[in-house]
Amino acid sequence: MPALPPCGLYRTRRALGSDVPAGRLVYFHNHGDPGPGLYLPSSWAANRAQWHSRGTPLPDASWAEHLEPLPPEGLYRVLAPFPCCARRCRTFEPEQLVQLGYTAEAEPLLFLPGWSAQGLELPTTGTRVEREVLEHLAPLKVARDESASEANPSLFH
Repeated sequence: MPALPPCGLYRTRRALGSDVPAGRLVYFHNHGDPGPGLYLPSSWAANRAQWHSRGTPLPDASWAEHLEPLPPEGLYRVLAPFPCCARRCRTFEPEQLVQLGYTAEAEPLLFLPGWSAQGLELPTTGTRVEREVLEHLAPLKVARDESASEANPSLFH
C-alpha cells in the first residue's frame, strides 16, 4: 500500500469524482475525519486560502499520486532575478520580500509587501508567475502568534 504524502497544499492532476476538479488548489489532510481527504478553498484572507470544513475523502491511498505538491503560502525572499512572465512585465529582484499565494486553479501569485505609515502592508493584488520560478524563492521564518491561533483554531496544522 502506498504511503500518503504529508499534509499541505497540492494541485490536483486528476478530478476526484464530481466534487474536486482537476487543476485545483487543495489542502490534503492525511488524517482527517472520516479519513485522508482533499479540502477546497472557501475564501481568502490576507492572500491565504481558507478551507472548507468538510473535505472529499480519497477513494484509496494510491489516488494521492494525482497530487502535485506546492510550496506553502507565506513570505519568501527572492534568491535570483526572474521575470513574471514571457512578456517580462515585472522583474523580481534578489533579496526582495514577496508573499506567495495561489488562485483557486493553483496558479502561483506573488504579492509585494510594502511599508506604509501603519507598518508592513500586504497588497490585495498579486502578479501571476509560472510555477518554475518558485525555485528562485526561499521561505522566511515568521513568528506565529499562538494566542491568535488558539482563539481561531484551524482544522489544519
